[in-house]
Amino acid sequence: MNLANRRPMYTEQAHASLDTLVEQHLPLVRRIAHHMIGRLPSNVIVDDLIQAGVIGLIDALQKYDTGKGASFETYAGIRIRGAMIDEIRRGEWAPRSVHRNARAIQDAIRNVEARVQRDATDREVAEELGVPLDAYHAMAQDSMATRLFSMEELTAPESIIDRGDLQQAHDNPASHFQRDMMLTSMANAIKDLPEREQLVLSLYYDEELNLKEIGEVLGVSESRVCQIHSQATHRLRARLRDWR
Repeated sequence: MNLANRRPMYTEQAHASLDTLVEQHLPLVRRIAHHMIGRLPSNVIVDDLIQAGVIGLIDALQKYDTGKGASFETYAGIRIRGAMIDEIRRGEWAPRSVHRNARAIQDAIRNVEARVQRDATDREVAEELGVPLDAYHAMAQDSMATRLFSMEELTAPESIIDRGDLQQAHDNPASHFQRDMMLTSMANAIKDLPEREQLVLSLYYDEELNLKEIGEVLGVSESRVCQIHSQATHRLRARLRDWR
């Protein structure tokens, strides 16, 4: 790369102080924080997200290269969101029972679907687990809370997600071919989900709507959307277990 052609935003705008630039783009941080908070448990505080997002914004201001083609808002949005997710993961602590429940749910889904040769219903999974339906829904939601922020995390090993190494794993050149194959398998698996589960995943991950907004689209309660989302993610992880 010709270093003479690099045009970092921060050095180009040296006449403006870093504080001024941060203040100028603070509405972007707030907008991302308030959008994300609707997808997170009640113990996550929006001010903590904003504080983490400002760190991501400063990083973006110092590293953005106008010669790369992407707009600053797009680039900064990625950095800000990443900083917020890192902050959430640092504060997350899940008891072993939550991880055991996730594996048990996925095993139950695989067992039921192998037996009935169709999509397992919520009630069938609950019966396979030997728990009431509402207890199953609680187990499913708890095991997914604050864990999935992107579609790619659906097939990542839990140890990688917990350590925050997902991007590092994908940056490994040796993993690119396998990752492409995994993404193809995941796309096919999503097409085989029940229609409502496909729609919830699309609205949640692609359109980035929160659970309340999805509920308004589907005409159901926010808690029901949470149940559908949890069921869909567990079903996908069960069907794609060979990739994890």
